[in-house]
Amino acid sequence: MKPEMIAILGILATFAMLEIIYTNFFRKPGQTRQDVIVESVSILTLILVTQPLALLGGATVAHFIAPGAQDSLAHIPVIAGIALFLIFDDMMQYWWHRASHSLPWLYKLHRPHHNGEYLSIRVVYRNNIFYYLLMPGLWFSGALVYLGLGWIYAGYIVVKMAVIVGAHSDVRWDEQLYKVKWLSPVMWVVERLISTPATHSAHHGKHQADGVTNYKGNYGNLLFFWDVLFGTAKITRRYPELFGVENLPDTSAGEQLLWPLIRTKEAKAPSIAPAE
Repeated sequence: MKPEMIAILGILATFAMLEIIYTNFFRKPGQTRQDVIVESVSILTLILVTQPLALLGGATVAHFIAPGAQDSLAHIPVIAGIALFLIFDDMMQYWWHRASHSLPWLYKLHRPHHNGEYLSIRVVYRNNIFYYLLMPGLWFSGALVYLGLGWIYAGYIVVKMAVIVGAHSDVRWDEQLYKVKWLSPVMWVVERLISTPATHSAHHGKHQADGVTNYKGNYGNLLFFWDVLFGTAKITRRYPELFGVENLPDTSAGEQLLWPLIRTKEAKAPSIAPAE
């Protein structure tokens, strides 16, 4: 097994253990059998099928466009390679995520991520199967690996996973740090740079009227800076009391995972609340 995969599994195992100890990993508030099915199928499909296919697809397209360019970026400075992934993977994922809350058909692929009434590392990759297969950032990452940046991607993806998993976990690592007065300037920078439990949980809140929820913002994955830069940031250092989706019809596990191949009879393309 590759070192980066071992590191990522270690991150997941650490947060899973923390949730087992402090917040009950296996029985979240409002959890249903359907939630377990969607989470299990989506994460297994992502790891075994969709992510490898998207990365391979990106590399294949890059080879087709520039067959002589393989490994041509292998010797660029590390900082330049990281910058390329931040722009072509993380920033692209910000815009993909933002579009998912604006375009009804794309929201159907993303809604499973918000359908659970809890926050946990269990929902990190809870999405429709086609959501990641179509994600531009994965295809761009595959192209960059083809160009010789695979060694940088290995380190980059470990850091990104640590931030994303930490931001979704209901073990709020930032909550106690906010209470330390001398850390306040440091946390001011941190919460504007990367996603934290406070900023990302606001995106998962159920009721816009609670003063914390920012369903149409706080889209950042690794860098929350994209929200700051593009005007979609909301920072309160508080956490929503309720999570989930508001004012939308029920959906089935099959539709969550395989829309548009599976559609519930009563479900229509959602009228996703207030336009940006």
